[in-house]
Amino acid sequence: MKNNILVMVLAFLFLGMSINSEGKIEQNKELLQRAVEFHGHLGPYLVLGLRAGLYANQILGRDPMKTEAFIQSKTTPPESCFVDGVQLSTGCTFGKGNITLQQGEGVLVTFKKNSQELALKLRKEIIEEMNALPSEEKAWEDLAEDLYKREVEKIFEIVKKKKE
Repeated sequence: MKNNILVMVLAFLFLGMSINSEGKIEQNKELLQRAVEFHGHLGPYLVLGLRAGLYANQILGRDPMKTEAFIQSKTTPPESCFVDGVQLSTGCTFGKGNITLQQGEGVLVTFKKNSQELALKLRKEIIEEMNALPSEEKAWEDLAEDLYKREVEKIFEIVKKKKE
């Protein structure tokens, strides 16, 4: 029992999550701050990339050398900011060649590790929510912080989950 608790605590810390006093899972604010420092500002697509990568780590196990990320979205900001979140959370990088970005509509990311695969598609409702935002930076930052706290299933449609 003690080992299970220790493993769970280490996993939550490693995956950028914590448990609050009410027993609910919360995202690690330090990770979000590191992401902002890496990327240069807080925005929804950065956070969406973080959340996708953290979920992939949870399902596939984090291994920056064996994991690959294939992203389809617009290749210009703000959509391309998604890539920075994936890089920071998974350790996949353009330098190692284990992350690719292809032109596409919406956002679809497929993570592969060995024979395991996970594909996440950004929900249409989230895209509509971002499209409805005013241009003020504060509105975008507020949405980003809110997305960081949402359950992953409310953000992404899990279109492929394969473990062999």
